[in-house]
Amino acid sequence: MTADRSYDIVLFGATGFTGGLTAEYLAQRAGEGTRWALAGRNQARLEAVRERLAQVEPACKDLPLLHADSTDPASLEEIARAARVVITTVGPYARYGEPLVAACARNGTDYVDLTGEPTFVDRMYVKYHDEAARSGARIVHACGFDSIPYDLGAYYTVQRLPEGVPLHVEAFLRASAQFSGGTLHSALDIFADPAGMVRAERERRAAEPRPADRRVRISRRPVPRTRVAGGYLLPMPTLDPQIVERSAMALDRYGPDFSYGEYLAVRHLPAALGIAAGAAALLPLTQLPPARSLLMRLGTPGEGPSAERRARSWFSVKFAGEGGGEKVVTEVRGGDPGYTETAKMLAESALCLAHDDLPPTAGQVTTAVAMGNALIERLDRAGITFRTLRG
Repeated sequence: MTADRSYDIVLFGATGFTGGLTAEYLAQRAGEGTRWALAGRNQARLEAVRERLAQVEPACKDLPLLHADSTDPASLEEIARAARVVITTVGPYARYGEPLVAACARNGTDYVDLTGEPTFVDRMYVKYHDEAARSGARIVHACGFDSIPYDLGAYYTVQRLPEGVPLHVEAFLRASAQFSGGTLHSALDIFADPAGMVRAERERRAAEPRPADRRVRISRRPVPRTRVAGGYLLPMPTLDPQIVERSAMALDRYGPDFSYGEYLAVRHLPAALGIAAGAAALLPLTQLPPARSLLMRLGTPGEGPSAERRARSWFSVKFAGEGGGEKVVTEVRGGDPGYTETAKMLAESALCLAHDDLPPTAGQVTTAVAMGNALIERLDRAGITFRTLRG
């Protein structure tokens, strides 16, 4: 359906911080055979991005610039019709994301974003999964640090365990990084409407079929069954376990009974206590409009850390997997998670959908289901390593 489109990839949101990094990555790594374009609402800012890209890669001086505005559905319809894959970095997605998902679902256009917003993902499934499945569109949310290291890391780990037996996997994150104003605003939007998040999850579970002969669970244990990370461990209330759960529901390779838990590993007790106390205080504060407005001022979308700070940042997610009497420990490791590596993951996801030989899928799908080993191989070549430590 998309073979005759004008562009393989259109990047919407290149004038933002992470969008700009994604554009720089595509400029260097997309390859001569990739037809791609930038899209946004401000022509002058798009031209400035193109000029910056041309300094790195001279061929980008003629990069097409397309008009697109999240408040103008007709403009989003145009880029969905023109592209085989659309990347969007325009968030928070609960505020700005739906019209583009709708346009891609209607037009059979593959879609990737970097959202970590559970409510948005659930609502998009309920409203557009069936239409995307009919049109052939692959709607792939969470193609950045939320949630590729966890989704593909769990997938990588499962493949190193026996088939046809109950499997349990736990993930342990360690990181040193600074996160953006856009991430802050998305997090505050999530915390501000916990009732809406519960409703959206309930509506999705009512609409989404579960495997009839297999069991898939998110482990809610406050203490892990296994321990492969030092320090103090905190459960992670993020989108990632839900993404892993959906991959496990879709793929028989996760076994007849699969469970998954996820934890943040913190080296020092005061830091662990501070994180726990901060999270506990944030929820009630976001319910009060004056406090929420004050918190919003702590970061501005479109801003991010310096190149020097990003160069010092890193992440490591270790996975402990067990099943059939065997145990394995794996790791996904990379550099700056919130920006440099997120831009890399997002761009490689789009390139994978545009160019690689992948299993036939459609509708709202995860990275493990839509791209699996092809994306793991791409990311490994790009410097985000997947390796087996033990087992």
